[in-house]
Amino acid sequence: MNNNDILRRIRFTFDYGDDKMIQIFDLAGVTVTRAEVCDWLKREDDEAQVSLHDKKLAAFLNGFIVEHRGPKKDAVMVHEKTLTNNIILRKLKIALNLKDDDILGLLMMADFTISKHELSAFFRKPEQRQYRLCRDQVLRNFLMGMQLKYRKNHPKPTLSDKKNT
Repeated sequence: MNNNDILRRIRFTFDYGDDKMIQIFDLAGVTVTRAEVCDWLKREDDEAQVSLHDKKLAAFLNGFIVEHRGPKKDAVMVHEKTLTNNIILRKLKIALNLKDDDILGLLMMADFTISKHELSAFFRKPEQRQYRLCRDQVLRNFLMGMQLKYRKNHPKPTLSDKKNT
């Protein structure tokens, strides 16, 4: 999955407008313009789409955490220069205050199942032997489960919608 797609899905799931997106970046200490946000949110087939770099997505996810959990006292916010699906999944888990069972439930809502052991491997340190990379398929289904749970006043996606994502 690319960063632009992840940003689009989060925006859609929580029904954020441009102003809210700018505010979330601001919570992370990053100033962005409406034009930048609009360019990042354009579809992949649009020639005007601008690629969202890891550091900007990390800033958005950090702002998303602050939006949902509140700021940490005396904490300096550091935005990762490189993101992996594991880091993205961890940041979404923190922001939404999810436990392992909650994540497994979201994945089941998207008709995707993994074991608790497989899930815990995504949150381990990369140096650990049991660490596993989170594949795009897992993150995509997690985001779909988030949409099914958190998207208000919107029809649930069908199986054909899921295949097209």
